[in-house]
Amino acid sequence: MARKALKLASWTSMALAASGIYLYGNKYLDPNDFGAVRVGRAVATTAVISYDYLTSLRSVPYGSEEYLQLRSKVHLRSARRLCELCCANRGTFIKVGQHLGALDYLLPEEYTSTLKVLHSQAPQSSMQEVRQVIREDLGKEIHDLFMSFDDTPLGAASLAQVHKAVLRDGRTVAVKVQHPKVQSQSSKDILLMEVLVLAVKQLFPEFEFMWLVDEAKKNLPLELDFLNEGRNAEKVAQMLKHFDFLKVPRIYWELSTKRVLLMEFVDGGQVNDRDYMERNKIDVNEISRHLGKMYSEMIFVNGFVHCDPHPGNVLVRKHPGTGKAEIILLDHGLYQVLTEEFRLDYCHLWQSLIWTDMKRVQEYSQRLGAGDLYPLFACMLTARSWDSVNKGISQAPVTATEDTEIRNNAANYLPQISQLLNHVPRQMLLIFKTNDLLRGIEATLGIRASASSFLNMSRCCIRALAEHKKKNTCSFLRRTQISFSEAFSLWQISLHELMLRVKGLRLPSWAVALLCWLFPAPH
Repeated sequence: MARKALKLASWTSMALAASGIYLYGNKYLDPNDFGAVRVGRAVATTAVISYDYLTSLRSVPYGSEEYLQLRSKVHLRSARRLCELCCANRGTFIKVGQHLGALDYLLPEEYTSTLKVLHSQAPQSSMQEVRQVIREDLGKEIHDLFMSFDDTPLGAASLAQVHKAVLRDGRTVAVKVQHPKVQSQSSKDILLMEVLVLAVKQLFPEFEFMWLVDEAKKNLPLELDFLNEGRNAEKVAQMLKHFDFLKVPRIYWELSTKRVLLMEFVDGGQVNDRDYMERNKIDVNEISRHLGKMYSEMIFVNGFVHCDPHPGNVLVRKHPGTGKAEIILLDHGLYQVLTEEFRLDYCHLWQSLIWTDMKRVQEYSQRLGAGDLYPLFACMLTARSWDSVNKGISQAPVTATEDTEIRNNAANYLPQISQLLNHVPRQMLLIFKTNDLLRGIEATLGIRASASSFLNMSRCCIRALAEHKKKNTCSFLRRTQISFSEAFSLWQISLHELMLRVKGLRLPSWAVALLCWLFPAPH
């Protein structure tokens, strides 16, 4: 009996060893893709990070200089461990890591700066895997569909990668191909994250990160459906067709599926590449204004918001025909649809912030779920200090000192921020991410939102609120009154903008004072 058991153990060991050697040597079977490996790695990383926070800060007086320095080191160590986990487990983990890395003014800088590298360290599928997905979804080989197909992808992201190709009829296209294992792993990964977040909450009750899991649960299935992405692209192109500076690549539906998306190939430089813009004589400030107009229209007027404007998804170029600067908007998988109630409250809130109506700032912040944390909420939205919010965010530009203060506060108020993110409407979470990504682009280009950009936001708010009022009245007289009031408010904003320009001309102080008295700022 013992001999049989020994023989069985020997054969089992040989089989396991042979399997291990085969898996190690087979480049198409990655041990990282096995559930036990991914779960073990995630559990171990979470445990190490939790232990580091529990033990490293325990013996240091809270709030002391030593505590702040030590906390920064723990944040950095933990962020690096989290980044390594995302790179190893790939797919959903990288997607969630990128989301956290975009929250510049909401999370400690140690985390956001470390996790930003995930935008350039996404996994890359082999050509064999790309051929397999195209064969399964389109029913043909690559050489049957394309005259040429570049093996090296233009770019790789957490869920897919894009290749340049030429169709048999000569059209140059971009082919977006989903990583083959993402679909099967995503639901398990989200469940694992949910369990780990709940475990961390037991250790650190003041930190609430379930909002992150809820967002991943809701958004990931939509992002994995490329037909949904194609529909979003066409919708936003139609919605913003009056902006001649916006280009949304055309979708080729006849060769698109849930895992393969064919679109018009459009070349350009990334929106944060200042050198590219200078070489091509593209005005950086003009691009910033265009971005502001585009997103104000999406958020305040239409309530349909592209929520992943990182530099790889927003390109710029000189239009080949007109020579005018053009923005190319890519990756339409993630959009936030705002309810009418949320959109109107958000319009009122921004109007109150722009024109420094603090009573209404409190009212509409609380309507949007901020509760008693409304000052923190206003600072998170504007990326300005509470002092600047009270003085008027359109009155003075942000200073380097204020920017540092905001970033430090992201670490000091992390429990309150996580609590707030857990209580605001889910729609607000992607708006926060979008705001921070856009601010990140501005910071890289060396510009920040000016008074003029806030006035453009105000114009969109006025139009949106007027449209809502007109939609809810049947009276011709009332609709006429609303239209007149809208036109008058827009005229006041234009006068106020003119006044700001006049101030910049350094006229005598009495002349500026007289003009300000004649044409006061709108409220």
